[in-house]
Amino acid sequence: MLTVTTANVNGLRAAAKKGYVEWLAATDADVVCLQEVRAEESQLPEAVRAPEGWHVVFAPAAAKGRAGVALLTRRAPERVRTGFGSAEFDTSGRYVEADLPGVTVASLYLPSGEVGTERQDEKERFMAEFLEYLKELRARAAADGREVVVCGDWNIAHQEADLKNWKANRKSSGFLPEERAWLDRVYAEAGYADVMRALHPEQAGPYSWWSYRGRAFDNDSGWRIDLHVATPGLAARAVKGQVERAATHEERWSDHAPVTVVYG
Repeated sequence: MLTVTTANVNGLRAAAKKGYVEWLAATDADVVCLQEVRAEESQLPEAVRAPEGWHVVFAPAAAKGRAGVALLTRRAPERVRTGFGSAEFDTSGRYVEADLPGVTVASLYLPSGEVGTERQDEKERFMAEFLEYLKELRARAAADGREVVVCGDWNIAHQEADLKNWKANRKSSGFLPEERAWLDRVYAEAGYADVMRALHPEQAGPYSWWSYRGRAFDNDSGWRIDLHVATPGLAARAVKGQVERAATHEERWSDHAPVTVVYG
């Protein structure tokens, strides 16, 4: 059994003060993938930087206070890689992977965009490079007899079932036709599977991000953008997947909720 959780913490220092530390102490996960850490290791208290019982790898962004990903594993990784060989993005705190016995687990923070701006152009450049890396990663893993799961904030809702207000967001970054078509290629061309969708084929959502504006959380007006994207062999072993949605708005420690999958 392997239990993997992905969580965009929306600033690890802030999340640690709101309940992340208690959540981590209680989780049954074997691997935790974090995104939007937004901190250097030296800025974090020891209980967050080096929690007891975990091996932690941080990949901060060169631009301080931005992005940043991390991996927490119960057992020591056999190998760690930061970045995916991109001259533009390898110091941007958006990707880190670790080899564990039989499986490579990665934490991804895909850029968020904004239509008509350089941020969207950046997102599209990242997507183009990252798709090629996903193909390479799957081929390399297959040659080594390994499976792969890339967890994280992919910042794209793939289908209408993946966001509450899809009609109003057809021209919004995160639900653009070209972004959704890119995820089609991740699944069809690169050969990965959307694990949570396979486990919940008929369900709207389950959503993992809700805006802090208005009553989005209370109304469950969310987006499903925090994904487990796995090679077919590992995806087929998934027996349970859940969004760890807080009971109330006040109990949230991020605008995202952890997404946890148990692989048998």
